[in-house]
Amino acid sequence: MARLLLVEDDRRIGSLVLTALRDQGHEASWCETGRTAIAAGRAGPLDLVLLDLGLPDIDGTQVCRVLRSEQPEAVIIMLTARGEDMDVITGLEAGADDYVTKPFGMTVLLARVRAHLRRLPAWGADAEVLRCGDLDVEPGARRCTLGGSEVALRAKQFDLLERLARDAGRPVTRETLMADVWDEHWFGSTKTLDVHIATLRQRLVEVAEHAGTTVKSPKIVTVRGIGYRLDPPAGP
Repeated sequence: MARLLLVEDDRRIGSLVLTALRDQGHEASWCETGRTAIAAGRAGPLDLVLLDLGLPDIDGTQVCRVLRSEQPEAVIIMLTARGEDMDVITGLEAGADDYVTKPFGMTVLLARVRAHLRRLPAWGADAEVLRCGDLDVEPGARRCTLGGSEVALRAKQFDLLERLARDAGRPVTRETLMADVWDEHWFGSTKTLDVHIATLRQRLVEVAEHAGTTVKSPKIVTVRGIGYRLDPPAGP
């Protein structure tokens, strides 16, 4: 049973979504303000948060930052009436994994929740290690190291890096990444992917710089018109 938190100040929407989540067999709770959401996040581990950005007391992006720092493994999906790209990107950069724009259909929202709760199967035994230069990705343990240094990644960041590492040196299309990491029935904007790629690149650079100049770190390369490729480091 997944542990879900709904943060929504509209009582009609909140009641409908909460009922639908519980009907799906989830352990779901509901908060109407940012402060109560932060308190709920501190009360125990969560699997997924549905977070409205338009809250009455604290801006949703600030709530997102706090929940992300205190619930690093949880999936955070923004519920937003803000359709502008910069609003969505700001939310993603604050730590959200995805977004759903209001008004939304309940079927679409529940499908998105199921897709995020579903983890990609680890193709093989728990001891499997995907290597690319000095980068090691362990799907079974959901652990990633670069030159022996731990790379702390959020759930979707790890899933994305794992998918790229499985085809290291070969381009992976945007459509494939969205289907394998997010939802096979995904439609609409893929800016979620671009923001996650940007933050993943930054994280690898930060860990490589901290580990030292001898670390051979792969790079995530944009393949224009196609998608992305994890390139092994140059040299022997």
